[in-house]
Amino acid sequence: MTTSELTLPQARRKKGPARRVMGAGKQMHAGPVTYIVLTVFALVSLAPLVWTAIAASRTDRRLAQTPPPLWFGGNLFKNLQAAWDQAGLGTAMVNSVIVAGTITISTVVFSTLAGFAFAKLRFRFSGVLLLLTIGTMMIPPQLAVVPLYLWMSDLGWSNQLQTVILPTLVTAFGTFFMRQYLVQALPTELIEAARVDGASSLRVVWHVVFPAARPAMAVLGLLTFVFAWNDFLWPIIALNQQNPTVQVALNSLGTGYVPDQAVIMAGALLGTLPLLIAFILFGKQIVGGIMQGAIKG
Repeated sequence: MTTSELTLPQARRKKGPARRVMGAGKQMHAGPVTYIVLTVFALVSLAPLVWTAIAASRTDRRLAQTPPPLWFGGNLFKNLQAAWDQAGLGTAMVNSVIVAGTITISTVVFSTLAGFAFAKLRFRFSGVLLLLTIGTMMIPPQLAVVPLYLWMSDLGWSNQLQTVILPTLVTAFGTFFMRQYLVQALPTELIEAARVDGASSLRVVWHVVFPAARPAMAVLGLLTFVFAWNDFLWPIIALNQQNPTVQVALNSLGTGYVPDQAVIMAGALLGTLPLLIAFILFGKQIVGGIMQGAIKG
């Protein structure tokens, strides 16, 4: 039966799916409601950072008044200098860069290797080991503080940076995260082809696994760096004010009979700036990694 022999309703039904397929390829445009919602979410997300900057630019007496200030004052650089000097943030910044950078690199590398093993390698008790790894995420970290401190003391590492670095060289979350990504993103045929070409295990990891896992590694690296930079519980126990990280150093600003809230806010702003700089420099790659992982999933 040709198209001319069809009745009008039949012809419309015949051409309907084709029109829908053609429309599916068109680019969608955001409407005004979308822009309004995104603007509201952006403002709510930026509000704590903006308020920190406003408070850091005011005096402690002005912050105690009602209503609180809603715009910047003229004491920002004075308070930043006071926070830098009182907390010794120069040494603390260097220590935090060492600690967070080492933890990030080791976690990304080791978690990728472990995730690759759980995702693509076949060995005995792999399922049991994966369950045990995931099960460790259910244990509150506070339970491990006392035995961990005793262990570090026995090693003679009290008040040293390796005390903070060693317990977090690899994480269960990172291993599970990379395993879930590599199951979908890394074809088994690609590994078998590399094996057929005579590639060793190290070359397979370097030339096949790491390039395929790069988007997820970028996301895991950002999450790990933020967590390591903001970690407070274990560093405040393991370190002292002579060799602190940023969060431990900022804790000294809150001491005293009447803490200066403006200086505390200035210190918090200084402690946040490295994270903002890291996201500005690598934000495009990180967002691209998240989007690529979503498409592969």
